[in-house]
Amino acid sequence: MKTANKNDYSALDWNLPNPHILPWKIQSQHIDHYQHVNNVAYVKQLERVSWSHSNQLGLTIEEYQALDRGMAISKHLIDYLAAAHLGDHILCATWIIECDNRLKLSRQFQFIREKDQLTLLTARTDFVCIALSSGKPKRMPARFSDVYGAAKV
Repeated sequence: MKTANKNDYSALDWNLPNPHILPWKIQSQHIDHYQHVNNVAYVKQLERVSWSHSNQLGLTIEEYQALDRGMAISKHLIDYLAAAHLGDHILCATWIIECDNRLKLSRQFQFIREKDQLTLLTARTDFVCIALSSGKPKRMPARFSDVYGAAKV
C-alpha cells in the first residue's frame, strides 16, 4: 500500500500534529462473523503502519538485522470506538510519542474512517529494544535513538 501524503488529510481531526498516514481499504478477509472488522485485523494494521513509518524514517528490517536490534512490542492498549465494515476506507495514523533513547519507545495511533471522518480506534503501543540474536533487552543503537528520538512528537 502506498503511504498517503499527510497534507492530503491535514483537515481531519487528528489527536496530534503531523501524522504518518497509511490508507487501508477494508476487504472481505478483514471481516469477522459479526460483519465488521475483526480485532486481529486492527492489530495487524497497527504493525503495518508502524513499519511504514519506520521505513519512511529510513529504518528498514535489513538495517535492524545488520544492527542486531529490533523494537519488540511489550504492550498494546487499544480503544475500539466504532466498527468498520466491508469497503470502508480507513486512514491509519501513527506518531512516536516517547523515546527514552536507551531502551523504550511508544507510539500513538488513530484510525479515522474517511467517508464520515469518525475516529474508529485509538491505541498506544509500547516497545522495548532487543538484540535480535537473543531476544533479550539491549540498549538502542545510536541510529535508533537518532532517528526515533528526532521523530518524537
